[in-house]
Amino acid sequence: MTNEQKLQIAAYRKAGIGYKQIAKELDLSANSVKSYCRRNGLNNEALEQSLPESACENCGKSIEQKKGKKKKRFCSDKCRNQWWNSHLDQVKRKAVYEYICPICGKPFSVYGNAKRKYCSHVCYVRGRFGAVAKN
Repeated sequence: MTNEQKLQIAAYRKAGIGYKQIAKELDLSANSVKSYCRRNGLNNEALEQSLPESACENCGKSIEQKKGKKKKRFCSDKCRNQWWNSHLDQVKRKAVYEYICPICGKPFSVYGNAKRKYCSHVCYVRGRFGAVAKN
């Protein structure tokens, strides 16, 4: 391993790139990269200890990151929901299903439930029991 490769490994690790990706980029074995990083304080534990606190993407409040855990983007569920509701263009909804209700014939779309048949509870009761639901 050359000095230039060692410098590149250090730069890649500080940028958050993993061992396998670095090995692929520099045409080295993943174990060589991992060993070098462990010997020189570039392993995951050393890099995580140097992580600064980050700010909530919604309100800007400081968030303390925990070692060994996924990076937090929001300070609370309330902030997370507010941010996602105001950025619907960034939501990748892959599980949207389009159906036609067999009872009333109305087209409807469902997010996340591929087995749904009816557009409403009233249509479900009519289809299942042949009666009208009482609200």
